[in-house]
Amino acid sequence: MNLNEKGLLIVLSGPSGTGKGTVVNEILARSDQYSLSVSDTTRPPRPNEIDGIDYNFVSPDKFKELIENGELLEYTQYDGNYYGTPLKNIVNHLDDGINVILEIEVEGALNVKRLFPEAVLIFLIPPDCDTLESRLRMRGTNSEESIEMRLERAKEELNFYDRYDYVVINDDGLVDEAALAVISIAESEKHKTSFNKHIPEEFFTD
Repeated sequence: MNLNEKGLLIVLSGPSGTGKGTVVNEILARSDQYSLSVSDTTRPPRPNEIDGIDYNFVSPDKFKELIENGELLEYTQYDGNYYGTPLKNIVNHLDDGINVILEIEVEGALNVKRLFPEAVLIFLIPPDCDTLESRLRMRGTNSEESIEMRLERAKEELNFYDRYDYVVINDDGLVDEAALAVISIAESEKHKTSFNKHIPEEFFTD
């Protein structure tokens, strides 16, 4: 008898600069049992971002069309742009036994949890605020005003950490440990009795 072969929906959130993308890439490199759900967004791509890999970059009109057609699991607005989670690919991957990772903001994560109670919410944080600020500045793509705004936003988002199921620290130079922590959480969740409702009747006594 195998455990539930359905995939697990994993929501990974955290303030800008916590290294969510780096952790996700490490997870994908370590296991073919994980897939990243590529979000749709109306924001312009950053240097080196690739359409269809980092995000699906769409126009505001296209995003509105996706909403009207019910093609998004959830969507939210952040920093003047819209972000949404395509639904179809998620369902297909879960049915195929692939664990799907959603890298989304707090508001979107809580919406997913409401729609998919079985989803596992993981909050990624840096070791301290100084590290977070340093990472934002090292990007070299944000203005001083944008950095200050993102730091304030980070403080707001941290107030929601206890709405998540788990917290993982992503320390500098230890991305592999953060990735392994997420993988360990996923494996533990898939062994929960609540995730396995298919035990044959012959295992039970009258």
